[in-house]
Amino acid sequence: MIPKVKVCCISSPEEARMAVDAGASALGLVGRMPSGPGVIDDDRIRLITRTVPPGVSTFLLTSETLAEDVIAHVGRTHTDTVQLVDAVPQEAYPLIRAHCPHVRLVQVIHVRDEDSVEEAAAIAEWVDAILLDSGNPCLGIKQLGGTGRTHDWTLSARIVAQSPKPVFLAGGLHAGNVREAIEKVSPYGLDLCSGVRTDGRLDPWKLEAFFRAVQG
Repeated sequence: MIPKVKVCCISSPEEARMAVDAGASALGLVGRMPSGPGVIDDDRIRLITRTVPPGVSTFLLTSETLAEDVIAHVGRTHTDTVQLVDAVPQEAYPLIRAHCPHVRLVQVIHVRDEDSVEEAAAIAEWVDAILLDSGNPCLGIKQLGGTGRTHDWTLSARIVAQSPKPVFLAGGLHAGNVREAIEKVSPYGLDLCSGVRTDGRLDPWKLEAFFRAVQG
């Protein structure tokens, strides 16, 4: 099966259209973060979301960790999916679902060591999907995505094998390594930002090359 592709760090309706035309089935819209690329304000996220055609998912990347703050962020942006890039209390998941019943929940796991495999297993029952990235939330200034780094794909493959929920793979993906990533990890979906950008802008040639590589 060819993985779904989510193009992240979308900054304008024009970039959204370019990604969808290339084959993206989901778009990532980055809210306020402690670090990393692609941050746009909530008004722009809402504007872009309105332009996205039916059948293409809109992911709000939020660094909020309290249920009420996540709920408020979704309310301001009107996306159909919320991507929790930091750890949240377990009791937050049912509260978010109760207030946002039509919004899918995706939890990011920053794959660093064996503990990440156990973390993914514990969280799976609470969310609709898991996304494996290469950040480091333990730093003084948290890295919660957009690092351009790969991580240990053998750990990611174990998470995919055990997960009852779809798993997206992120972190340093580009046209030159995505076939290897697919073969080693077998993810449901792929997520990337810097791998299809030049000088911070979405690059149509890199997009085309990436989708060609994904399709084998």
